[in-house]
Amino acid sequence: MVQAVKKTKKKKVAKIVSHARAYVQASFNNTIVSVTDQNGDVLGWASAGMVGFKGPKKATPYAAGQVVKRVMDGIKDYAVKEVSVFIKGICGGREGAIRGFNANGVNVLSIKDLTPIPHNGCRAPKRRRV
Repeated sequence: MVQAVKKTKKKKVAKIVSHARAYVQASFNNTIVSVTDQNGDVLGWASAGMVGFKGPKKATPYAAGQVVKRVMDGIKDYAVKEVSVFIKGICGGREGAIRGFNANGVNVLSIKDLTPIPHNGCRAPKRRRV
């Protein structure tokens, strides 16, 4: 006779993170937002493709706002009140993401641009001989 053994799950303790970091990657093809605590542990993330946008619509400011809304709904257990935003990229999702944080009731403390900029660029092609 086989006896059924009941497995008990350990209850997950939800930590309270009042101040978080938000990393926004806004490229021409997609917008990705991830929210971390001060140590860099990811609390939640989302992209425009996850929300349901396809093609060039993924890089629009509206899509970025929807992505932020999705992330904030996913991490509401952490009670995030303030966010420092770190932005990488040159597309329209940059502005939309910041507006999305404000629209979801999160105070944006600082905005830092991490977009890589070439100092001297690539080597120029050799001169054309005719």
